[in-house]
Amino acid sequence: MELLIVGLVIALFAVITVLKAVRIVPQARARNVERLGRYHRTLKPGLNFVIPYVDRVYPMIDLREQVVSFRPQPVITEDNLVVEIDTVLYFQVTDPRAAAYEIANYIQAVEQLTVTTLRNVVGSMDLEKTLTSRDTINSQLRGVLDEATGKWGLRVNRVEIKAIDPPKTIKDAMEKQMRAERDKRAAILTAEGQRQSQILTAEGDKQGRILRAEGQRTAAILEAEGQSRAIDQVFQAVHRNDPDPKLLAYQYLQVLPQLAQGEGNTFWVIPSEVTSALQGVSKAFTEALPRSSATRDEIADASAADEEVAKASEAAAEAVASAQEAEKPGLPRQLGAAVPEPSPFPDLEKDPQQAERNT
Repeated sequence: MELLIVGLVIALFAVITVLKAVRIVPQARARNVERLGRYHRTLKPGLNFVIPYVDRVYPMIDLREQVVSFRPQPVITEDNLVVEIDTVLYFQVTDPRAAAYEIANYIQAVEQLTVTTLRNVVGSMDLEKTLTSRDTINSQLRGVLDEATGKWGLRVNRVEIKAIDPPKTIKDAMEKQMRAERDKRAAILTAEGQRQSQILTAEGDKQGRILRAEGQRTAAILEAEGQSRAIDQVFQAVHRNDPDPKLLAYQYLQVLPQLAQGEGNTFWVIPSEVTSALQGVSKAFTEALPRSSATRDEIADASAADEEVAKASEAAAEAVASAQEAEKPGLPRQLGAAVPEPSPFPDLEKDPQQAERNT
């Protein structure tokens, strides 16, 4: 029985010894080995053998790139404002021996180094420059940290500023400033738009007036030319046909009814020139003209009509004479009587004896 127990103890010790002699290291990991308290070697990924009870194997070290986010740190800027800066660090262990024996806790060391370097960099900037110079801060931090952590077996790949939080009062002031700046730009843009609109409207009015004036001028010129040609053609036609006073007197009689067509003409006074016109017309109707043999038979029938025309002419002449007597000075004039118009037959007025001879 005792021999069985001793055999079991020896077998268990052998198994434990074999297990301690074999070490399996995963990929991208490393383990430091101390032999009798002194660094001996670093185990590589894969199967490794050590001397049990002589070699001491330390915990594994991750060789992959690691990301560490540090809590926000208060930093004072050049203009004495306290801002909270949150940083993110990307680093990688390149030498497991140095990371284990050159620094006690490389994570804590990197954090404290980042805080001190950040305060030095931001302390030389004002708030506005700090908010707009993240790339500058990142590059300076990376340079300082990479140089300081090289002897620790670390390589700092990137340093990023995750957030910069100024005090609440500064945030409110910045928001007011930004709002005022935007309001100013909006007012400027509105004023520019109104100015451009007024300029374009004025230019449009100017062009419209110019075009309307040119159109009116052209229309007036064409109308004047038309009237000039019409007058010239009438004048040429009149002189070419050589009208006699009888024709002019007949035209005057045709115009007389148009003088009384106005709506406000309550009274109509026959001008004095009507006498001369009637005399010319009477002479035109009563003057003996040479007749053909066919018309001689109708003389007897037309004589009665001629006598009636002569009587009508005499009655019109008497009415004209009465109107002229009423318009003499010293006699009351009727209200609304028309002023005698200029005679369209100046030749008849110049030669009244000729008019008497015609009657």
